[in-house]
Order: sequence, then structure tokens, then C-alpha cells
Amino acid sequence: MVDLAVTTFGRADVMINNAGIMPLSPLSALKVKEWNDTIDVNIKGVLNGIAAALPVFEQQETGHFINISSVAGHKVSPASSVYAGTKFAVRAISEGLRMEVGRNIRTTVISPGLIDSELKHGTSDATISQFVNEVYNDAISATSIANAVAYVIEQPNDVDVNEIVLRPTVQEF
Repeated sequence: MVDLAVTTFGRADVMINNAGIMPLSPLSALKVKEWNDTIDVNIKGVLNGIAAALPVFEQQETGHFINISSVAGHKVSPASSVYAGTKFAVRAISEGLRMEVGRNIRTTVISPGLIDSELKHGTSDATISQFVNEVYNDAISATSIANAVAYVIEQPNDVDVNEIVLRPTVQEF
């Protein structure tokens, strides 16, 4: 995708890393395959996106990484230990990236709460899945995330919005 952007437009300006699955379950359920899948998508997906765009951004001496984390990257809830761990990792990786390349390359973390998306369908545990579907009745539109992305992109090149946390006003966690 980065190569296509460079071939088509002569450059790549923004890389949005929005890798995420959310198979929630208590650790005692020992869903090791789901743990591994979550790590592979949520952490390695972001790292692969960085690996694809970073050489281009460094050559251009400009670019903007926008990494999507989650409010779960700020607070762990029951049955979300692995998912939350991956989203904490996205925040840590993003901060490390910002510190390493921050002079001309911007790094932003957006941590959404309940957003109306397919993410809510990733849980195989029937009881937790029912709970997730009920909680997601309070979800806000994905347009809210798009607006946050537009906001950070629109800032002047010498302004780096490091992090945005957004969620429905009724969401407590």
C-alpha cells in the first residue's frame, strides 16, 4: 500500500495503523490461540505498518503515523486482559516511535471507546459476547474517529497531537 502511494503520488504522507481484533474472555478460559491471534493482529499489525512507512517517511523527512489504540489501553476491564495488553503496547510503541523519529515525523495515538464497528463481533465466549453487544448499544459513530483523524492530520507540520482519547459521553470505562 505504501509502495502504491509512492508510485501513484510520489510520496506517502500518513500511515493509519488500525489493526484490531477483540476476542474477550477471562484468562482462566485459556484461549491461547485467541491470545496469539490478538497479539499478531493488534501489535504486529501496527509494527508491520510502521515498517512499511518508516523508510519512506525518513527519506522524505516528513510523515505522520496515526496508531489506533483503545480506552482499554488506559484501563483494563475483566475479560479484557490480553486485548488491553495489546492496546497498552500500541501506546508504548507509539511513544517510542515518537521519541525516535519525532523531529519531522509525527506520531499520534487515538484511543477510542465504544465505536460502532465490527470489533464487537470478535468474542467467542457467549456470555461475554452478549454483554459486549449490550454495552455497544451506547456506541457512537465511526465518524467520530474519522473527525479525530482529520483533526490531527490538519495540524501544521510543527504540531504533533500525541494522543486523543474519545468515547461516548455515557461510557464510564
